[in-house]
Amino acid sequence: MPTSPSLRRVSKGAPTPIVRARPLWPRVAVIALCAVLAVVVAVLPASLAGRFLPAGVQAEDFSGTLWHGSAGRISVGGRDAGALEWRLHPLALFKLRLDADLHWVKGGFVVDGTAAVGRSDFRASDLHGGGPIADLSSLGVASGWRGVAQVGIRQIAADLAGPIPSLRSAVGEIDVSDVSSPQVAGGSDLGSYALSFDDAALSADGDARAALVDKGGPLSLEASLTLTPKTRTAMLAGTAKEREDAPPALRKELDNVAQLRPRDAQGRIPIDLEFTF
Repeated sequence: MPTSPSLRRVSKGAPTPIVRARPLWPRVAVIALCAVLAVVVAVLPASLAGRFLPAGVQAEDFSGTLWHGSAGRISVGGRDAGALEWRLHPLALFKLRLDADLHWVKGGFVVDGTAAVGRSDFRASDLHGGGPIADLSSLGVASGWRGVAQVGIRQIAADLAGPIPSLRSAVGEIDVSDVSSPQVAGGSDLGSYALSFDDAALSADGDARAALVDKGGPLSLEASLTLTPKTRTAMLAGTAKEREDAPPALRKELDNVAQLRPRDAQGRIPIDLEFTF
């Protein structure tokens, strides 16, 4: 009996592929390993975080666990660097790194963000917060200076292999308002300023360069700031000019500076200052 056309088509069709189920044990093993790691990290003491810190950074007065802990005293290069609280990302331990959400406090200065610390490098992102700059005097801010800073650093990276941290990239801005110093214009209010870092501005030797401009006040300022961590020096270069509402003490000091550094055609005074931090 002849085969019908429909049966011939079926018989000549391609065989149905066999789908083999993938074994579940690799995924189960990874999940189990992560669960064990999470449990271990949750019970280990916070003091173990000190083993991951680079040379030159010291931490004391630990509390909590390695997962969520704090260090009541931090020092960088022998300088008081405040206190730190962290919430760890456990999977980073597989790479022998500390990757965590941070809450840093130095007096009234508070900054939050995310950071990753290895033996030779440091990276942070979304750093935001601020406070009085006087509370940063132990970290290099000149004694006597007053003002309130607001930090908005999107990304920063540093090389920690040497005795002094060397910046590799920085993107963001630091705003400082109500700036004053008893050594300048008798402590008069000098206004508000913005310090803007650009990734492309960093040099290969770790110097950080930023644009410094005023945001209103008695002093019109356009300058650049170069920070050299290796020598802990900073160079401020640019021009300055008093505005109409500048206090007499500030006008007098600028006139004294103009005797040494004459004003240009627009009445601006060239500035070239070096100081340590």
